[in-house]
Amino acid sequence: MTVTMEIICIGNELLIGKVVNTNASWMGKRATALGVLVRRVTEGPDEISEIVSVVREAIARKPHFIVTSGGLGPTFDDMTLEGLAKALNRGLAVDEAALAMVKVKYKEYSKARNIPEGEMTPPRVKMATLPKGAQAILNPVGTAPGVRIDVGGTVLIALPGVPSEMEAIFEASVAPLLREAAGNLGFYEMSIYADSIMESVLAPLIDKVMHDNTGVYIKSHPKGRENRPHMELHLSTTGKPTEIPEERLRKASVELAGLIAKAGGELVKAETMTP
Repeated sequence: MTVTMEIICIGNELLIGKVVNTNASWMGKRATALGVLVRRVTEGPDEISEIVSVVREAIARKPHFIVTSGGLGPTFDDMTLEGLAKALNRGLAVDEAALAMVKVKYKEYSKARNIPEGEMTPPRVKMATLPKGAQAILNPVGTAPGVRIDVGGTVLIALPGVPSEMEAIFEASVAPLLREAAGNLGFYEMSIYADSIMESVLAPLIDKVMHDNTGVYIKSHPKGRENRPHMELHLSTTGKPTEIPEERLRKASVELAGLIAKAGGELVKAETMTP
């Protein structure tokens, strides 16, 4: 069974280009390495209606996992929790477990800075106000807890947008779920590089190798210029260790290299990347 996942990143800063969406790239790479197929990445603004729309669309496609990032903080434009609640037709309520997590964090911050702890203001309580039926996930780095909501056969997880916080929660609490769901599947990849051959010449060669090697996906990435082509050919496959996926890649790469040489291309180097 192929385990599927969608990524939703919330924030106006992503859409206007002020912030590069490294969260999506990082999560996509980690999920893929764990044997999970990432089917879609969506970016949306800090607007309730848009959050509702993209979440409902994702749920309708019934992936095994939906992971969001951004919008869990205390400010006015942190709207993900409210958006999730409306998307799922659920109310919002202060979650005691989440509230305790937030309180502990502010207590730690105050102690470290030797300042008064302060009260639980509405913005702070906001971070612990979750859709009903949600489960708070400990944030090892920052204040805002992550959130898990089970929706039918989909596990929906909301993570903070700050990369260090997102990565910490993902590694501690999300990666184990993905690993368990995918079983012992792994993602395997390698690249070969060729000069003196244009992408249009490579296209039918790639088609033939993929046809001959079921389960191997090959993507060409031009690195040079039109008059001085330098191409990366990225080969990937997913499989169990007992299926010897590395051999599958090796066989495909040998065939592709041979076809490139016959077409007048020059093989420069090959790189094997461990899963």
